Amino acid sequence: SSLMSKSNFFGGLIKTNPTLPTANSGANYGVASGVWNLEEALAFRKAGDWPIPASAPGAPSIGTATAGNASVSVAFTANADDGGLTPTFTATSNPSSITGSASSSPITVSGLTNGTAYTFTVTATNSAGTSSASSASNSATPQVPDTALFYGGNGSLSPYANQSAIYERDITSLGNASGFGNLTTGALTYMASAASSSTRAVAGGGYNSSGQYKNDLQYMTYSSSGNSTDFGDLTQGRSMATGGGNSTRGLYYAGVLGPRSQVIDYITIASTGNATDFGDTLSYGQSGGATYADTTYFFHAAGDWGYTGGRIATVRRCTIATTGSETNWTALTESRENCQGASNSTYGIVGGGTNASAVNKIDRHTMSSSGSTTDFGDMTENRSAYACASNSTRVLFAGGNENASGNNNKIMYVTIASTGNTADFGTVATTHRWGGCSNAHGGL
Repeated sequence: SSLMSKSNFFGGLIKTNPTLPTANSGANYGVASGVWNLEEALAFRKAGDWPIPASAPGAPSIGTATAGNASVSVAFTANADDGGLTPTFTATSNPSSITGSASSSPITVSGLTNGTAYTFTVTATNSAGTSSASSASNSATPQVPDTALFYGGNGSLSPYANQSAIYERDITSLGNASGFGNLTTGALTYMASAASSSTRAVAGGGYNSSGQYKNDLQYMTYSSSGNSTDFGDLTQGRSMATGGGNSTRGLYYAGVLGPRSQVIDYITIASTGNATDFGDTLSYGQSGGATYADTTYFFHAAGDWGYTGGRIATVRRCTIATTGSETNWTALTESRENCQGASNSTYGIVGGGTNASAVNKIDRHTMSSSGSTTDFGDMTENRSAYACASNSTRVLFAGGNENASGNNNKIMYVTIASTGNTADFGTVATTHRWGGCSNAHGGL
């Protein structure tokens, strides 16, 4: 007779309440028990109600490996042959055989070493076994993103306590800064000075709650959050020194040490140790100015001239790889102090500050030219005493003094290639009179 309904059959016997076979489901085998004739099995299988013997899946096809921060995202296409069971997928790095797994593309492999090139293969695994590996991916090198660090300074509320916190922010995307660590020297203010390579930032000097001008140099490693580490000492304890440099050498410029300093120090960023005398500033006791750099020259703009307390607009420069005094180069469009600067490889940007009243103007300086700087736009917050950091496309202005309206916690930014006013980027803990730096500035 013809095959009866499956609800009536179990091992060729008519049953009122049959136990039905089930197909493979996801990563699990189906179930079939009893004695089945071929005709019955065929009918159940056609209906999708029969466990199919599983096998290892086919090898995935590799896609593109995309580098992140200590990680790589590996894309792939699963093989149509899943072996009858749902597989999981594993990407394996070469070198180091570091793995990541996922149920679908892409797979993120974490725990990689920034600056090391990796390729990846992908395998598929089900309960029956593991496929052969895909072909190798393209080479991908994890990197720390373009990162700004902001540190030290004063809080926003009376008695404006000194701060020791360090904050970080990816410059490439809008958003808020987050905690990175703390200065190991304790809470310091008037800490604008920092020199930075692509791997390490070295902050120098500052003023503590006991009224001491500090000579400490301390460094932060961009790839690993945490507290700063002792680097060495400046030749003088001072605050309001400004800093900058290129990938090899950092400079620390003048500042205040009770009277004013005229000293420029330098360090080799890759190695710890005390600073060495580089030369002298042309003016006695400049402080509160802005610094920025390209790969060859360190620029210092504006500030408070120590003899008279008057603000200046002068821009001076030093050749980073040598020692000696600075030379006059150009001038900002307006005199000011309590400002900061940053750069890409072509332009230096200086914003805000104070003169007899608040300065809201942003200047842009073509660093290869000794001609005057040009008006770029306005600081919409009329800010001074902020921290500053940059990459090849943006300058961030973080925190600072709102002048008449007090301190603020905003991060503002400009796009270096196009003129215009600052725009909102995100927020950071409310702080002013602090330092900033990045691993992607114009000196690198």
